[in-house]
Amino acid sequence: MHDLIRTNDPVLISFVESLMRDAGIGCMVADSGMSILEGSVGVIPRRILVETEMATQARRIVIDAGLEAELRPWHGS
Repeated sequence: MHDLIRTNDPVLISFVESLMRDAGIGCMVADSGMSILEGSVGVIPRRILVETEMATQARRIVIDAGLEAELRPWHGS
């Protein structure tokens, strides 16, 4: 799995999930349980993960949506 974005912003998470769904790219939000346990202080960001094979396409979609600054560093092809 490719770590696409890490954030505490629920609106951003929902938007990126929607972008991936519309593109037919499966994604998973990890660490939701941990962020709930820490009491919504915002210390533990949630991660949006996509399959590694779809990472290039997913990153392009996020960039095209104007959210390039939210992307995690990646050294893939």
